[in-house]
Amino acid sequence: MHIAWLGKKTPFCGNVTYGREITNTLLDRDYQVSFLHFSQPQTNYEHHPTQESPDWPYCHEVSLPFIYKSQVYTIPTFKSSKVLLRSLQRLKPDLVHASLTLSPLDFRLPDICEELNIPLVATFHPPFDSKIRNLKSSTQYLTYQLYAPFLARYDRVIVFSEIQRDLLIKLGVPSDRVIIIPNGVDQQKYSPGYSSVKYQLGAKRLFVYQGRIAAEKNIEALLKAWKLADLGDSCQLLMVGDGPLRSSLQLSYGKEHNVIWLGYISDEQQRINILRAADVFILPSLVEGLSISLLEAMSCGVACLATDAGADGEVLDQGAGVVLDTQDVTSQLKTLLPLFRDHPEMTNLLGNKARQRVLERYTLQQNITKLERLYSEIANRQLIINNQ
Repeated sequence: MHIAWLGKKTPFCGNVTYGREITNTLLDRDYQVSFLHFSQPQTNYEHHPTQESPDWPYCHEVSLPFIYKSQVYTIPTFKSSKVLLRSLQRLKPDLVHASLTLSPLDFRLPDICEELNIPLVATFHPPFDSKIRNLKSSTQYLTYQLYAPFLARYDRVIVFSEIQRDLLIKLGVPSDRVIIIPNGVDQQKYSPGYSSVKYQLGAKRLFVYQGRIAAEKNIEALLKAWKLADLGDSCQLLMVGDGPLRSSLQLSYGKEHNVIWLGYISDEQQRINILRAADVFILPSLVEGLSISLLEAMSCGVACLATDAGADGEVLDQGAGVVLDTQDVTSQLKTLLPLFRDHPEMTNLLGNKARQRVLERYTLQQNITKLERLYSEIANRQLIINNQ
C-alpha cells in the first residue's frame, strides 16, 4: 500500500517525532511512503532526501512552499494547494494521512482528496485540558470548534483519548469517523540502561524536563517549586528543549539554583542517555495532547510526574506515576520534590511501573498495528465504492 504522509520535519516538536517514528516503521513493514512537508523548495518543489538527516526514512519527498513555520503552526504560500494537488496526482497514493500541522492547508485537504478520489485520514494533535470546563474557556477549545466542520469531511480522524473523541463528536464530527489510537514509543530503543550523564554532572539525584519552553508548558511553575524546595547541590534539574520563554527564564533560574539549561538536543541517543540517567521526569503542562516525551521517559523506566492535561493523566493513572492537578502546580511540586529526593525506593518503584504501563498500552508496534487495520479498512471500503 502506498501512503502519502503529510506532516512536519522541522522545527522539532512532538508532531515531528510522531511523523518520523510512524513513517520509519511503515517502511520497515514494506509500505511505500511519500513524505509531503513544508520546506524550502528544490527543483520543481520535489526532492529526494539526503544523508543530512539520517534519522528520517529514505522515501520520496515533496516540498510544499510556505511563508512562515513554527513549532505550533504553519502559513503556506498560495501555491501550496496547487503543488499538493499536482503531487498527489503524480504519486497516485492509496491513502493520504495528514498529521495536521495547524495550517490553512488542513482545511483544503478534504476538497483536494475528494477531487482525486483518495481516502483521507488525519491525526489531530492540538493540546487540550482534560477538564472540559477549563477547555471550553480556553483558546484550545476555539481550535477544536474551528476544525470540527472540516474534520467531519475526513474519512477518519485519529485522536489520543476519549475526552478528545467526545469533544469532537459534540462539535459535529460523526462518531464513526473518530478513532482513538494513542501515541506509541519504541520500547527497545527507549529502554532502561547505563548512562554516564549523572556522573558527568556530579549529581546524586537528577530531575529532568524535556519539551518546549513555552507558556502552555507551565515551566515557571516547575522552576518556582524547584527554587522553593531548595533540594541542595546533590540534586540537579535539567531543562532539555528550546522555546520563546527560555531566555527570560534562564536569567532567573540558573546554575546557582542547580538548574542546567541544555537547549534543544538533536541527537536522539543523547536524549535517551539523559532519560536513562534521570531519577524523575516532570511535565507541568497546562494543556497537552499525549506527550511523546512523557512516554519516552516512562519507557526508559523513569519515575514520572505530570499534570492531568490532555491524555497524560490517563497515561499515569492507577499508579503508573504521579498525576498533578493543572491548578497550583508550584505548591504540589514543592511538597513532592523533597520526597523524590529522599526516597529512591519510591522512584525505582514508579519507574518500573511506568515502564510496564508503556509495554502494556503505548508501544509503537501496537500503535502501527492499529494504524494498519485502519488503513486496510479504509482501502477496502474505497475499493468497494470504486467498483460500484
